[in-house]
Amino acid sequence: MGVGGLSVVVPMFNAELAPTSIRGTLVGLQQVAICFGIMISYWIGYGTNYVGGTTYPQQSSAAWRIPLAIQLIPAIVLCIGSWLLPYSPRWPMLVGKEEESLVVLARLRNQDTSSPEVQYEYRSLKVEAYADRETSRLRYGTEDKNWHTELLEYKRIFTTKVLLHRVGLGAGVQAFGQWSGINAIIYYAPTVFAQVGLSGGSIGLLATGVVGILMFVFTIPGTLLVDKVGRKPMLAWSLVNMGVAHAVVAALIATYGSNFAEHKNAGDAAIFFIYWMVVNYAMPYGPVGWIVTADSSSLDIRAKGVAIGSAVNWIMNFAVAQVTPVMLASIGYRTWIVFMCFCVLGLIWVYFVLPELKGLSLEEIDAVFADEASAEDRLRRERIADELGLHDMVNVAAGGVIVDDRRGSFSKQEVEMVEN
Repeated sequence: MGVGGLSVVVPMFNAELAPTSIRGTLVGLQQVAICFGIMISYWIGYGTNYVGGTTYPQQSSAAWRIPLAIQLIPAIVLCIGSWLLPYSPRWPMLVGKEEESLVVLARLRNQDTSSPEVQYEYRSLKVEAYADRETSRLRYGTEDKNWHTELLEYKRIFTTKVLLHRVGLGAGVQAFGQWSGINAIIYYAPTVFAQVGLSGGSIGLLATGVVGILMFVFTIPGTLLVDKVGRKPMLAWSLVNMGVAHAVVAALIATYGSNFAEHKNAGDAAIFFIYWMVVNYAMPYGPVGWIVTADSSSLDIRAKGVAIGSAVNWIMNFAVAQVTPVMLASIGYRTWIVFMCFCVLGLIWVYFVLPELKGLSLEEIDAVFADEASAEDRLRRERIADELGLHDMVNVAAGGVIVDDRRGSFSKQEVEMVEN
């Protein structure tokens, strides 16, 4: 429950604290941090495997107690450290504490409250808050955010075709990511490696540690490439390569079965393609999946869209974790054929259903989905922005870049800077 809640809160918190120009990268870095944690946990498991010996019954119970206990350390650090974190500048703005929002924003940007950049972002936050209140009043007769209006918002998502479509894209990319088979490897790597001939618990754990390193290392370039290459090409590349890897591993296990000890080259090939799956999930799919989940939702439902996408991610994660050991025991190599089929379905879905949203403004994204309601919300924001003088600040002194928040959290627009 704790991890599930954090998976929703952390990307939203990162996005709201970060300057708009680097929000996409910072949200992608969350995946890097997750992979770093997975890598560390693998190597802790490998190291503690030697406590008291590597075979039962000589092995000490500390071999599994220590990894469990170590999990308390980051949890305690996060629990204490969370009290030291600043509020998101959006939160005081939403509850009417506008001056506090300005002070928090200036501290985050390490600038004075009167600086043009801080004032521009502050007025952007004010536009968003005022527009949300006006929209809530028009739709539900009240400006207050409470459990009733929140439920009505979720009802609107699931009863409005275009909103359901947009949120469904985020949920879909999460579902196909889980059924690509990556967590079958992450959760059951020692069992998987034993299936292709790596015998001995220590050897299996060592091979599992390599999985963690690959996940961490190859997530970094994926985070940096997403805004240059595009979402669809990276997802398609990932699914094609994972599908091929699944097919090769299935063929090798079907051919050599329990005889990998006598066919070492076949076992090495199977291990290589398991690592190939990991690399091709980590670099393209891992960071891109979360960015697509946020990109596809309109601004007014983005938080709820990310929450729904995260919920689907964890539901599918749970399903894969439950069925994988059953499939490995009952259908053997066909397990990898099942995951290959999901990769093929995912590729078809990406090609024919998922639109490319790289570099598009909110106006262009609304046009892609023919979302008239979001277009109306955008026009409302434009009117309020004019009333608050936001557009008068587009040309700012000091020679730099002002990010136009109307383009959304994961795109940026450089505007002309004029020196006084």
